[in-house]
Amino acid sequence: MYNYRDLKGKNVMIVGMGRTGVALSKLLVRLGANVTISDHKSKAELVNYLELMDGIEVNYDLGGHTPKLFLQQDLIILSPGVSPQLKIFDYARSRGVVVTGEFEFAAAHVDQPVIAITGTNGKSTVSYLVKLMLDASGVSNWLGGNFGIPLSEYVLSEQKASVVVAEVSSFQLEHCEQFTPKNVVFTNLAENHLDRYRSMEDYINAKRKVFLNTNQGTTSILNADDNAVVELARDPAVQRGRIFYFSRKPALETQIMSIGGAVLIDDEMRVRRGPEIEYFSLKNKKMRGYHAAENFMAAALVALEFGATHDAVQKVIDTFPGMAHRLEYVRRVGGVQFFNDSKATNVHSVMRALDAFDENVILIMGGKDTNLNYEPLQDRIRRKVKNLILVGEAKERMNRHIGDQSETFLIGTFEEAVLVAYQKSRIGDTVLLAPGASSFDIFDSYVERGNYFKELVMKFQ
Repeated sequence: MYNYRDLKGKNVMIVGMGRTGVALSKLLVRLGANVTISDHKSKAELVNYLELMDGIEVNYDLGGHTPKLFLQQDLIILSPGVSPQLKIFDYARSRGVVVTGEFEFAAAHVDQPVIAITGTNGKSTVSYLVKLMLDASGVSNWLGGNFGIPLSEYVLSEQKASVVVAEVSSFQLEHCEQFTPKNVVFTNLAENHLDRYRSMEDYINAKRKVFLNTNQGTTSILNADDNAVVELARDPAVQRGRIFYFSRKPALETQIMSIGGAVLIDDEMRVRRGPEIEYFSLKNKKMRGYHAAENFMAAALVALEFGATHDAVQKVIDTFPGMAHRLEYVRRVGGVQFFNDSKATNVHSVMRALDAFDENVILIMGGKDTNLNYEPLQDRIRRKVKNLILVGEAKERMNRHIGDQSETFLIGTFEEAVLVAYQKSRIGDTVLLAPGASSFDIFDSYVERGNYFKELVMKFQ
């Protein structure tokens, strides 16, 4: 087991700069390591991040990677976007160099309990709901990880929160060997990132690592309505700790309430963690979609574990409108509603988006082709989508899988796609951006894509 805390005089390389690399560099320098940053981007492309490194003494290997430098390291730490499968890392490992990820490294420096929230979809929303519930209860906390703030920044800050709320992606978990969360929340599990993983099994195995070091003090909060998650729960590692399930199915009430967990009965959320059952109303919730109840149940179960109050949880349920770029209402134009779900980057998330509407949806899909199977969308598109607008790198394969389920248009640019959607709309229709693909063929992030969609929509009259 590598000692990530004892790095004085050690040679440590960071691969991938960005915000994560900057935070890691500062932390490693503080720990006394000899730091090298390697990135395939040039100095000119990284100028904004290099400005943040003013006064920090590190070595740079920019505009490409120099193989011999990798072999001179004691430790190599990868930013989340860097695949650990590259041959240079295998070669470094064979020569005795330890290769890990930023999250695994930073977690070794966190002494407070960590809530690890993962899953294919919903993990950002659940993470933020937990923070809101704890904030409203006066419980100090820190939110980061895949949410957008590297865990290294928490360690750097020397903040002492009562609990660390960490959204954790498969890219972060694939490195984890020592990470030991106090609580695990697993929202759901569906096909994703098959441009990075060779198979769905490899993706699941990366996610599975969140349970690697569970013990009797670990509480796992799992989606009973997701067969893949229930299958994961049979793993002996999960069984070492306490398990709470949550479900939207009233038929599971007796079973779940007997062991602890949460269940939805009509508009009422019932939560049991000990002898008593707590009741929360969802009648006034602002967040759209059936999955809103799943998110509230998962968040409440873990927030209550760390001291959230009943009133605080209810207040968040009543007032939280949802997060930007997640079924976000944009505006109504001439009787047509526009919704931005740019974060819907896989098939499962598009299903959830479509389930929030009954019919007359004009659906905009497309983006970077990540080798997903879109055929499971066929039934929903046939029933709910009047026009399917396809754009981006993945449009041809999407068209082969689902194009014959609706009147479909393959469009050249994102701007044209949004315009065609508007032109095809009529009073009572809903124009929905739910791409089912990552943004990286055209945009730098789903946030940039969603903001541009909103910008275009605000111009319509």
